[in-house]
Amino acid sequence: MKTIFNNSERAELIERIELLTPNNTAQWGKMNVYQMIKHCTIWNDWVLGRNKHHYKQEFLGKIFGKMALKGMIKDDKPLKKNVPAGIFAVKDNMGQVDAAQKKNWMEQIESYGHYSNPDFVHDFFGKMETEQIGIFVYKHMDHHLRQFGV
Repeated sequence: MKTIFNNSERAELIERIELLTPNNTAQWGKMNVYQMIKHCTIWNDWVLGRNKHHYKQEFLGKIFGKMALKGMIKDDKPLKKNVPAGIFAVKDNMGQVDAAQKKNWMEQIESYGHYSNPDFVHDFFGKMETEQIGIFVYKHMDHHLRQFGV
C-alpha cells in the first residue's frame, strides 16, 4: 500500500505537484486548479495539526466512519471521483496558481516524513491509526493530482 510516510511516495507526489500549471483543467468535479491546491493545503494543515483545528467526529461518522474508512484504504484503488470536499471546499475561484502555493504544498508533503499529531480525529472516520492516516493522506493527494491530469 502506498503511504505518505514512505519517502519514495512523497517524492512522487512532489514531482507531480511540480507539473501543475494554471492551465491544468479538472477531469471531474467543480474545482479549478487554484481551488484544488488551496483545498489540499488547508486539508494538510488540518491533518498535520497546524492552525489549532478543533477535532470532533460528526454523529454519522460515529455510526459509519470506521466501516467507510476500511473500505477506502483496504487496497490500492484510487478514491472515487466526485466525492464532496465537505468543510474544506474552497469557494474563492479567482486566485492564481503560483510557485509559493506549490512550494507550501510540497513542504507539507515533506513534513509527513516526521508526522506527529496524536490529537488528530477525522471529522467522519474518527480517531485513525497512524498507518491509516498515511494511506488515506496519500490517496487524497493522489486523487486531486489525478483530477488535474498529473
